[in-house]
Amino acid sequence: MHKTKPDWLKIKVTGGENRKQVEEILNRLSLHTVCEEANCPNLMECFCKKTATFMILGNVCTRKCTFCNVMKGSTLPIDPDEPLNIAKAVKELGLKHVVITSVTRDDLPDGGAEHFANVIREIRSIDRHVAIEVLIPDFLGALDSLRQVISAKPDIINHNIETVSRLYPSVRPMAVYSRSLELLKNVKEMDQSILTKSGIMVGLGEEQDEVIEVFRDLRMNRCDMLTVGQYLAPSKNHHPVSEYVHPEIFDQYKQIGEEMGFYHVASAPLVRSSYMADKAIL
Repeated sequence: MHKTKPDWLKIKVTGGENRKQVEEILNRLSLHTVCEEANCPNLMECFCKKTATFMILGNVCTRKCTFCNVMKGSTLPIDPDEPLNIAKAVKELGLKHVVITSVTRDDLPDGGAEHFANVIREIRSIDRHVAIEVLIPDFLGALDSLRQVISAKPDIINHNIETVSRLYPSVRPMAVYSRSLELLKNVKEMDQSILTKSGIMVGLGEEQDEVIEVFRDLRMNRCDMLTVGQYLAPSKNHHPVSEYVHPEIFDQYKQIGEEMGFYHVASAPLVRSSYMADKAIL
């Protein structure tokens, strides 16, 4: 049964010169953004503010998560110019906080970790004061891959837990709940100076007590920052929306997260893992 979106999820259409400039830079440098590939509801707002979340390692994912709009299938070779081109885009856009994410590349021996590290180092070479946040896959639990990313010294490592443990078989069939938690813990064990971050979507069929249990699990594994947002199905072929969670519930989740000791909690219907990410470390 189709559910009508409530008023609080309706998005104002915006345009303008800033959006055109962002699109021109991305096209000229052959860069992908998760904003476009994942059909993010905040794309227009962010592009108009001259910001974007870069997506590296191509635009085809090896996983089969049922919530995600990113293409699945045969992957393409890594673009060796991508790290430099992202650094150029960061400079042209004047970004002070940049978020780098990727598709999951289980086909690569290191899961793309070296490429992540190269992107971080290229940005640092252009402006060492830019805050760099990376939203990484689980690298199939490979510690060497995680160590490669950490060695490049990003400011924040984000890895999204996405949903409650019970729903993993239907929502993230190729991921492992405990493996994602362990990754966050391992970041802190390798480098305590790096902030860790994770995010969860609601409206997939979870119960509120299960969401709070995820919060507890994240804190037990030394996660510093948390995002909570409404799941929006990209199409009828994706995992269905079970409910549109009221903004008051998001406010409650924010309060609970803060009381648990998260350094920063962003919780609202249109929050996404990288939405206004710069506000978290001001």
